[in-house]
Amino acid sequence: MSAYRTITPQSFKSYGKIIHYPGQNSKGTRRNLWRIVHAEKARVGWRVAYLVLRDKTIGRLECHPFSDETFEPVKGRALFFVSRTRSLKRVKCFLLDRPVVLHKGIWHGLVALDSEAEIKITENNYVTCRYWPLDSRVRTLACFQK
Repeated sequence: MSAYRTITPQSFKSYGKIIHYPGQNSKGTRRNLWRIVHAEKARVGWRVAYLVLRDKTIGRLECHPFSDETFEPVKGRALFFVSRTRSLKRVKCFLLDRPVVLHKGIWHGLVALDSEAEIKITENNYVTCRYWPLDSRVRTLACFQK
């Protein structure tokens, strides 16, 4: 695992996408701006969770093969580990400083940079979870430097 990266549309596109207003900035208007930024084809219902993250090490990564998932930072700072495959060489670390949609089947995990980080999560109502336990040597790896 390497030092954390900045989330940009290009750097994160293999794992998901940034949640942002996709239209042009409408300066001078007083109307609300609203756009659908992500929609699932299968309408199976969804749920919202609120995570207060305190972990400073990472013991496992998980993936959800049938559900996209949002991660929306609310307070504090967190590192977001992602990988398309179960290969430690492929794990990337991002500073989670903006809301993102994570694609189905992406391995992921979080650690708090501050004493706590708060993250809003949205996913399908029923989620299949797969876990990838990381051995003790990996759990204490730090990627806190830039």
